[in-house]
Amino acid sequence: MIIGVPKENVEGEKRVALAPESIAKLKGFSIVVESDAGERSGFSDTAYVERGASIAPDSAALYRGSDIVLKVQPPMPSESELFKEGSTLISFLYPLSNLESVRKLAARKATVFAIELLPRISRSQSMDALSSQANVAGYKSVMIAADTLPKLFPLLMTAAGTISPARVFVLGAGVAGLQAVATAHRLGALVEAYDVRPAVREQIQSLGAKFVELPVEARDAQTAGGYAKAQSEEFYKKQQELLADHTAQSDVVITTALVSGQRAPILVSEEAVKRMRPGSVIVDLSAEQGGNCALTEPGKTVVKYGVTIHGPMNLPSSMAAQSSLLYSRNLVSFLGTMFKEGASGASLNVDIKDEVVRGTMVMNKGEITHEATRNALAGGLKSK
Repeated sequence: MIIGVPKENVEGEKRVALAPESIAKLKGFSIVVESDAGERSGFSDTAYVERGASIAPDSAALYRGSDIVLKVQPPMPSESELFKEGSTLISFLYPLSNLESVRKLAARKATVFAIELLPRISRSQSMDALSSQANVAGYKSVMIAADTLPKLFPLLMTAAGTISPARVFVLGAGVAGLQAVATAHRLGALVEAYDVRPAVREQIQSLGAKFVELPVEARDAQTAGGYAKAQSEEFYKKQQELLADHTAQSDVVITTALVSGQRAPILVSEEAVKRMRPGSVIVDLSAEQGGNCALTEPGKTVVKYGVTIHGPMNLPSSMAAQSSLLYSRNLVSFLGTMFKEGASGASLNVDIKDEVVRGTMVMNKGEITHEATRNALAGGLKSK
């Protein structure tokens, strides 16, 4: 059975789905990597060959011969048409945003797993690609802030006098937010953090930050999987007003709040930005879903009212070597739940009774199994 690793062709994507170090863990499979697939992550074709992989000259040849395809970004519709009939895809997919690709994969009778749909259970922690990539994003957000802020992060006591530490306020204490808290604290900043979920208080405090409490109560603040739930418009308006007092006192604000399947909530209003000191910095990690700051422009860095606002897209790609390494380990761990080794080599044993397998599966041999995707496709057909 052949595992194929194509070169990512989405603009700005530097990651690769399989790092050379992971090849040894896939015993029984033949590994084929598209030429230069790992180049932007610092992995040469030679590094793959030395670990036992073969090199395909182009994506068409790779897709044509691969039984299993490992990717980072969802395949474009044109890529989806190249898949070998009956093959398997494991990738970030976001099927509701990529319905045309889903249709074409179904036409190829593919079996597809969307790694972002992984159930949040203890057994799946080593497979959690959302968390591994969010860790990188949280770290890099602080590096961006530190590079932009026209003052030092740590307290310094010098012969010329004492320099007070920078004040950093992190909004959202998921994986990215907690990594941002930890990184800013290690750099010597005074760190505060807020989350709509009171349950994360101890995690924030354990990393050396102060948990900010607001006199506004969120109802049913998190899902069974631990993600934040959307709140009412009245709640968000009151929240914005209360958060403005803290953002006004901060040198750096890092926002990470997301609600699954919806636009990111606005936490920092235009009025709050006006109250911040000139030279302050906002790094909005929710830019890809619209942004937590009302003035964020996704993919751009802008200056508004003297405040620099970063709206970075795909931050993990900016640290491609380690992001790819972590993602590769996630996929290998995921594959480990399904592959079995026989006399003729390794093969997949897709057990839909397995919670991990069932939770991530979007289609099985061309049949759509993910309910929301199935409904979206049916609605599209009716509208035609």
